[in-house]
Order: sequence, then C-alpha cells, then structure tokens
Amino acid sequence: MAPQAKPPVCRIMDYGKYKYEQAKKAKKAKKNQNIINVKEVQMGVKIDDHDFNVKLKMARRFLEDKNKVKVRIKFRGREKMHDQIGFDLAERVIEGIKDIGKVENKPQMDADKKNIFLSLAPKTDDDKH
Repeated sequence: MAPQAKPPVCRIMDYGKYKYEQAKKAKKAKKNQNIINVKEVQMGVKIDDHDFNVKLKMARRFLEDKNKVKVRIKFRGREKMHDQIGFDLAERVIEGIKDIGKVENKPQMDADKKNIFLSLAPKTDDDKH
C-alpha cells in the first residue's frame, strides 16, 4: 500500500492464497525446530553387567535421537551406606556414552541418600571437534 501516492495505490490479493502461504511457512519453521525431551534410565547399585549394558544401550539410543537423558541410580536399605559403588556406576555410564554424549550435571546424591542423579546431553557439532 502506498498512501502518499496520488491517487493512493493498493494491491488486491487473494486472502485464501495468503493464508495458505502463511500456514506453509509456519509448517516449515516447525519442521526445522528441534524438540528435546528428557528420558530417564533407572538402575540399582547391584546391577549385573548384562543389565547394565542394556540400560547403557537405551541411554545411547536416547542420545542418538537428540534427547537428554537423566540417569537415576537407586539405593535400597543398607546399600545407602556404600554410596561409592553408586558413584563408580555413574562413572561407568559416563565412560560408556562419552563418544556421543556429554555430562550436563555431575553425579549428585539427593538429600535422603536414596538416589544418585546425573544428566547427559547429546554432543552438538561444536562439541565434537
């Protein structure tokens, strides 16, 4: 629209076509955005090697799908007194995903000593160099 022109000039447009193009732009923008979900992997301190590898494979798959992973190591009963075993298990998880993921939050024990949490995120392109 050019209101300063004599006489004023405006363009007549097809509103249906305009709405269609706007919807198309919005769909393309939505397609290009990354939605990051947080997935959780739980394990106990007395986990066997095979079960650990299954859980590690799950975490790796989540990271490859560009999701964040929250690892929860559970303590039951007298296991709470041996928190070092849980931290060693957390280090094994970190070693297992270090090629495709990075540690977002270091392993931390919650206040009532029932869980150790750590957060993992997929490596971005600038992290891989």
